Amino acid sequence: MLALKNSVIDLHHSEKKTLIGFFSLYITLCIVILIFISFVYYKFQKDLMLSEKRINLQNYSNEFIIRLKQLHINFDKSQVYPRDTRFKSAIYDSDKQLIFSTLKSSHVQLDNIVYTSNKTIHFIKEPESYYLGARYVILEIEDDLEWFSKIEQEILIFTSIGLIFMLFIGYWLLQLFIKPMRDAMHLLDRFIKDTTHELNTPISAIVANVEMIDTSNLDEKLARKIKRIDIGAKTVSNIYQDLTYLTLNHQIMSQNEYLDVGQILHQRVEYFTTLANVKHIAFKMNIKEDVILFIDVKKLSKLIDNLISNAIKYNKINGSIQITLSEKNFTIEDSGKGIKKEQLDLLYERYSRFDKSVGGFGIGLNIVSMICKEYNLNIHISSEISIGTKVDVSWK
Repeated sequence: MLALKNSVIDLHHSEKKTLIGFFSLYITLCIVILIFISFVYYKFQKDLMLSEKRINLQNYSNEFIIRLKQLHINFDKSQVYPRDTRFKSAIYDSDKQLIFSTLKSSHVQLDNIVYTSNKTIHFIKEPESYYLGARYVILEIEDDLEWFSKIEQEILIFTSIGLIFMLFIGYWLLQLFIKPMRDAMHLLDRFIKDTTHELNTPISAIVANVEMIDTSNLDEKLARKIKRIDIGAKTVSNIYQDLTYLTLNHQIMSQNEYLDVGQILHQRVEYFTTLANVKHIAFKMNIKEDVILFIDVKKLSKLIDNLISNAIKYNKINGSIQITLSEKNFTIEDSGKGIKKEQLDLLYERYSRFDKSVGGFGIGLNIVSMICKEYNLNIHISSEISIGTKVDVSWK
């Protein structure tokens, strides 16, 4: 039974880790793929735009070279550098030294043919003859970036559609991938529920009959055996009650009534006395009378049981448990090994266990937290290593 429950716990953790790991990896790969496709599309559209601009710039350059040739021939008559409202220009010699320029850019890439730079488009052409010593002719036009805005919108739309589609596919794959694990969990959960249901009668019978035995009339050896049976039966009974609460908590209506908290505390201490005696743990009670709380008796008992059980489980040999009840709160303080400060915030998480040298599933404080939330009870845990742990439950 314990092995099966541990298997379910492992499956829950495995499913969570698998879901997070698979989804994180899938989303990362999707984003990388979409970024790569967007980049390739951007480069393609940019090259397409430059190819279209290049045709016009090629015509402009031919006209400009003709005018440059005329200036070269008639340089003694006119020394005015040819200009055009459609573009700006510059000429460089064979050593890539500037001869004359009307460009906005101070630096040009003479090894390229056409490229964009600082919201401008540059076109480089090498004329057949070096008119005025010019080996390179550079033309510059304004880049209105309309093509970029259009591409940006297209990439945003297609990326969004692509991401939604990939998420849908990822969700489908995730469901397909996780289905065998969920089926296994469902079968184990169903088996555990059926098994815990069947355990109720024999466990209750064992506990009830052991409590009816008068060990004072038995020899010491037999009395010790009866005591061990009592301890084992109560331990299994407490585990059964925890599992039943987690399984059926949302299906059972709370039967709230006005309860004497002190009376319930005394009952639960008496119930756990046998377990405490094994480690020679002494209970110290400071109980105020007539403290009334409106709550379900089973849930209050379960809350106290888990706190006392932990106080015994994590206590030391010959230790003590101090239980104090006042008008608006009760505290359970042990003299055990204590809890590290960084672990205190994780105590209420289901299946959290920080000391595997003792038994348990790590569900007790999770149940305590659930009951406290249901009844607006405040719970505070303080602890010091090697000194002990104090749990304070208060209400308004």
